[in-house]
Amino acid sequence: MIRRPFILPIAACLASLAPMHAQAAGGHALPLNAQPLGGFVTNSMVMIWIAVGLIVLFCRAATRRMSLVPEGLQNFAEWAVESLYDFLGGLMGEHLVKRVFWFFGSVFFFILTVNYLALVPGVGTMGWESAKGFTPWLRGGNADINMTAAMALTFALLWFYWAITENGFKAFIAHIFAPKGSFHGIMLAMMVPIFLFVGVLELISIGIRPVALSFRLFGNIYGGEQTLEKLMTLVPEKLAFLPALPFYFMELLVGFVQALVFTLLCAIFLKLICDHGEEHH
Repeated sequence: MIRRPFILPIAACLASLAPMHAQAAGGHALPLNAQPLGGFVTNSMVMIWIAVGLIVLFCRAATRRMSLVPEGLQNFAEWAVESLYDFLGGLMGEHLVKRVFWFFGSVFFFILTVNYLALVPGVGTMGWESAKGFTPWLRGGNADINMTAAMALTFALLWFYWAITENGFKAFIAHIFAPKGSFHGIMLAMMVPIFLFVGVLELISIGIRPVALSFRLFGNIYGGEQTLEKLMTLVPEKLAFLPALPFYFMELLVGFVQALVFTLLCAIFLKLICDHGEEHH
């Protein structure tokens, strides 16, 4: 069954679809947890598989007939990848971006695709009723904390690997705990415990980063979907799309911004630990 009106960017289409939704006026709240569809498969997992499949199909289509003078999908794909590469290269440096762009590029386009798929009509609206309530067939992938936590934890593990291999283990520890600058004598003795304390705070900050990355992305996407849900309950069923329509376009911007913010924060965290600028002073 279909629980609420579709959200389409064309108001006329929305109006024609509205009568199909018998229980739209009541609305329903999106649960915090992804609902199982059978076995270990959840509705958010299905959305993730669809996103990965679309990305793979796009890449194959864009690289099917490669040419020195790109056109069509190849031209668009090269523009998108090169723009992101140049943006991250200006932030992280040429050496670092060459090494890690495979991860940052994948994360950005994956999050962007998942965010936009969550706005496709039918996602979160089509499903079935059961004793446990309404279960949608599809759910926005990043509206599931498990998905955002998995990406954040993956970055955290890679962050340690890149930080240690770029700096060396000894320099990595020194970067966190050692005094910054040139100190001698009694001043050095005074600064060592201070920087040890700062190092402990830095370790706490490093541990909090995956949590912050997870909840920032999840909170914005989940909150946006809940907002659209609630707005459509404010008016009669056939006009339910009207209050949500402006926010639908805003969610298109939010989806891009959140993909960029997640990627940008990861890049900054890595740049900070791999930055050796103080060694030149």
